[in-house]
Amino acid sequence: MNYRDKAAACVQHTVLPVQRQQFQECGNSLDEQYKRYGNTEGFFGKVLEPGHLYEIGYPKCVCPEAAAGTAKSPNHCECSRQSVLYILEQLLPGKTITVTTMETVLGGGECCRFRVTVE
Repeated sequence: MNYRDKAAACVQHTVLPVQRQQFQECGNSLDEQYKRYGNTEGFFGKVLEPGHLYEIGYPKCVCPEAAAGTAKSPNHCECSRQSVLYILEQLLPGKTITVTTMETVLGGGECCRFRVTVE
């Protein structure tokens, strides 16, 4: 399965426009965006090293397929990792972005957490 295409289609008209608007409101700064919008019921973002290292995620699984019970394997969480990567690549064109899965709900974790490195 191509999780990259699936992830892009999932967030293209939902999460991406919201993240893009927040990013622009914050002067195109992830640091400012996560300071302002990084602690909501559905999303968290922490600045670990300004301009470079972040931890972002969701307090609970937000995947519609997991909620519907059609996705149960932790392998499916690659789709979430790819969606985070896709969104950040749209916000920060020309930057090298690495997204590493730290834990996921489907994998037995408390929440879904990803470490983001921006070069």
